[in-house]
Amino acid sequence: MDDQEAEQIRKEMQGSMHPEQPSFDLAPGTTIKHVIGVVSGKGGVGKSLVTGILATQLKRKGANVGILDADITGPSIPTAFGVHTKAEGSELGIYPAETKTGIEIMSLNLLTENETDPVVWRGPVIAGAVKQFWTDVIWGDDFLFVDMPPGTGDVPLTVFQSLPVDGIVVVTTPQDLVSMIVTKAVKMAEMMHIPVLGLVENYSYFRCPDCGKEHAIFGESHIERVAADLGLKVLARLPIDPAVAAACDAGRIEELDPNYLTAVAELLAE
Repeated sequence: MDDQEAEQIRKEMQGSMHPEQPSFDLAPGTTIKHVIGVVSGKGGVGKSLVTGILATQLKRKGANVGILDADITGPSIPTAFGVHTKAEGSELGIYPAETKTGIEIMSLNLLTENETDPVVWRGPVIAGAVKQFWTDVIWGDDFLFVDMPPGTGDVPLTVFQSLPVDGIVVVTTPQDLVSMIVTKAVKMAEMMHIPVLGLVENYSYFRCPDCGKEHAIFGESHIERVAADLGLKVLARLPIDPAVAAACDAGRIEELDPNYLTAVAELLAE
């Protein structure tokens, strides 16, 4: 491949990502004031944790909150909230399930016969399911969080093109490799004209329960440098907390009272 051919491919790829006019077709009775995406460039960084804590904190502030679980092949939101009932529908649309505190959630795990059934779908079908979660579900929320799968593929592209996203929070971890991955996610958002609210670093440190000293288990953080290079804010740094992991595994994320993301929730509430 010569330079001219490579340049042509690059232009075609950029052209395919040109943002389309978002589709605002919603199920009858749906009201959504703000859409916030929670994204990452790679998996396993804690997007669902950040989504769950932010949703819980805004709910405690009196807001009506919903979560659209766009991670179709690896949904974890229902488990974190302890929701195992199936979503129900009518001629008007699909009613989201509700958590113990009244947070609305929609996830593919609420539609499959068994929670462990794999979703063996190709990209366009997965993207179509995410779009239906937007158009066919009867939401009634001040804030709708979209917990997205990792990467910059079909689902993020569908969300950015089809939903009126007000801004995204990028979740990352301390490793050196992550700076490149974060940059990819941020650049995609910029190409799609989606505001990036800032970065949240998970697994930043572990605080010893005996001496109180903080240990950088995954290496020294580079989040401040990465944020400065991208012209973004560091919204929060989350520690490694076994109690948080245990609560999510047990479906009790709403019982947590961590203050790590309080400032982020207040920022969104403004």
